[in-house]
Amino acid sequence: MPMQTTPEVSVVIPVYNEEAGLARLFERLYPALDAMDTSYEILFVNDGSRDRSAQILADQFRARPDVTRVVLFNGNYGQHMAILAGFEQTRGQIVITLDADLQNPPEEIFNLVKKMREGYDYVGSIRRKRQDSAWRTYASKAMNRVREKITRIKITDQGNMLRAYGRNVIDLINRCTEVNTYVPALAYTFARKPTEIVVEHEERAAGESKYSLYSLIRLNFDLVTGFSLVPLQLMSMLGMAMSGASAALVVLLLVRRFVLGAEAEGLFTLFAITFLFMGIILFGIGLLGEYVGRIYQQVRARPRYVVQTVLQQGGPEDEPFEAVR
Repeated sequence: MPMQTTPEVSVVIPVYNEEAGLARLFERLYPALDAMDTSYEILFVNDGSRDRSAQILADQFRARPDVTRVVLFNGNYGQHMAILAGFEQTRGQIVITLDADLQNPPEEIFNLVKKMREGYDYVGSIRRKRQDSAWRTYASKAMNRVREKITRIKITDQGNMLRAYGRNVIDLINRCTEVNTYVPALAYTFARKPTEIVVEHEERAAGESKYSLYSLIRLNFDLVTGFSLVPLQLMSMLGMAMSGASAALVVLLLVRRFVLGAEAEGLFTLFAITFLFMGIILFGIGLLGEYVGRIYQQVRARPRYVVQTVLQQGGPEDEPFEAVR
């Protein structure tokens, strides 16, 4: 159906160097949404792609201007910033996030919308059978368990971007100005009635994953340090325990010195213990630096992203503007 002033469904899709798979995405996405027989809009957010993605999105806008809008960044700011920029532009009562790589079938959007209509304001998704590599699957599951213990945020499959959000959740997210955040977790903290459903998962249609090992580690650091102080508290308790153990070891060595006299045995054991403590201390300093770094980024108050233009029916907005309020 044509896009109305307030469509029921808004679909936000971040795009970064996806020229090889965009045509197949269009072939499946638009028919899937047309079949829902409801008003909708699609917002593609081009995250500074270096290939032809921006041109392909502009062509698609001209082909379906009634339901398509394209947000063009002036650089690369990351997937979650692209999603937040899309949220700023949405008008729908139900907002769906979807990756452009077709690993999440667009046909599953109907199931999320159906669940939202039951009265939920946040619907996450769990991949039935992941098509990722084994190491990514195991690493993701391990981080899920750690994250849930630390943050109390219950997201079964945190790596899956196919999710639905109610208008009330989107409005609250749009009021946040965090420099680094993890959108699904942020939404979960605002949701009054969250739930999850199982969805299908397919192999990437084209191209390759944009997430490197470093990116995944960086994302999990943002997730843990952005939603909990437990890591700092754990390091404080560990520091107290180490101090107590060190004091006990000093007393023991003094007693042995006066009772047994000078001895060389155990020297390498002491080295091992020292290096262990040094490693823990350095990790603690790094963890503290992570929190301090987040504060540093926040107090600079720089724009999280800059939108170069928005292609939409009625003419693009040609003047760049900062999206941080």
